[in-house]
Amino acid sequence: MGTLGEPGWRRRWRPAGRALSGWRASAGHLRRAPQASGRGAPTGRARGQRPFPGSSGSSALLQAEVLDLDEDEDDLEVFSKDASLMDMNSFSPMMPTSPLSMINQIKFEDEPDLKDLFITVDEPESHVTTIETFITYRIITKTSRGEFDSSEFEVRRRYQDFLWLKGKLEEAHPTLIIPPLPEKFIVKGMVERFNDDFIETRRKALHKFLNRIADHPTLTFNEDFKIFLTAQAWELSSHKKQGPGLLSRMGQTVRAVASSMRGVKNRPEEFMEMNNFIELFSQKINLIDKISQRIYKEEREYFDEMKEYGPIHILWSASEEDLVDTLKDVAGCIDRCCKATEKRMSGLSEALLPVVHEYVLYSEMLMGVMKRRDQIQAELDSKVEALTYKKTDTDLLPEEIGKLEDKVECANNALKADWERWKQNMQNDIKLAFTDMAEENIHYYEQCLATWESFLTSQTNLHLEETSEDKP
Repeated sequence: MGTLGEPGWRRRWRPAGRALSGWRASAGHLRRAPQASGRGAPTGRARGQRPFPGSSGSSALLQAEVLDLDEDEDDLEVFSKDASLMDMNSFSPMMPTSPLSMINQIKFEDEPDLKDLFITVDEPESHVTTIETFITYRIITKTSRGEFDSSEFEVRRRYQDFLWLKGKLEEAHPTLIIPPLPEKFIVKGMVERFNDDFIETRRKALHKFLNRIADHPTLTFNEDFKIFLTAQAWELSSHKKQGPGLLSRMGQTVRAVASSMRGVKNRPEEFMEMNNFIELFSQKINLIDKISQRIYKEEREYFDEMKEYGPIHILWSASEEDLVDTLKDVAGCIDRCCKATEKRMSGLSEALLPVVHEYVLYSEMLMGVMKRRDQIQAELDSKVEALTYKKTDTDLLPEEIGKLEDKVECANNALKADWERWKQNMQNDIKLAFTDMAEENIHYYEQCLATWESFLTSQTNLHLEETSEDKP
């Protein structure tokens, strides 16, 4: 089905003009062509040696809202009306075009998804100033991509920087599903802010946030994401100032509110179904999150009580000569069950709770994506209505309507493709979390059962020995 007519190929969505740049086919694989000899050798850290990327490249890339589909059966055919976006090396000249969309790219069917961007978030560090206290995290990036000036970068970022990145991704790709960030403040009553548990929980969430972006077929090529990973602190601060001013942002907010107030008259049926799914999913995942948190809390209370239970049996044994061994054995069994319970709680807090809560945040993100899609359509509907009733200059409206139609189609196609990708990831994540929890529970109860069965066996043997000794 690919344009080359070769068997074993399939289409893959890549950012416009980027997918096959710097790559060549060899021995059944697509591999990167050798880098220019002028590029420096890999270093352990980029210390600002490279020039700061210009804004022109950033704006060109930010406008390319494209999706990557890895499905083998259902390929979404979306092409571009804009001649400037066409890559004639990978397209037939006879191929039809359609609005402002994305370019189909190709890859071998048997080629594995080669990961070329590795990100680690670690080493949280506390900073105290006269104004505020905050935590920064070390971010190490290792990559083989040609657009990076080095193979390894090391920077430090605070939570506000992650918020900035998330905002820029939403601005550049309004109908893509951006991974959620952890909340600014953790749930009240769980842990105190800035203690070790809070910091470690946030570090893991930030690590997952960046790696989900790196694994996304479109977001991974976002210029702001690259700057976030590579720029030194002063470079990032300078880049942030290049954004739109306060008045511009206020104007966008006012227009968004106005669009939401008008609502959407003719939302397509597939997006109605999508919206219904999101609402139901949000209800269920929030309920599961609350129950999971309650189970963990009760498990913690049970563990704290059980830790005191064993020493009591030891103290009791000191005053019962005939029951010394029995009471000490009970204390040993309780101690082993305590350790098994602690291990199960650790699995619950590391494997299940973060996954469930992440999808609670995802449900909120999805509602925001649907609102942004509806705002784009509402803007188109208002222009069509104005043209129908001739409320404004009709000479300019047809051109504006054409641009908005292209924008709506691009937004819809992007959301539909990313939606299927997100659903597949969600199902895999939830299934894995629940199966891991089930296996952990089985192992826990088997351990506790074996512990108490061993105790019963020892007591039965002791009773038989005493009985045989009493016989004449």
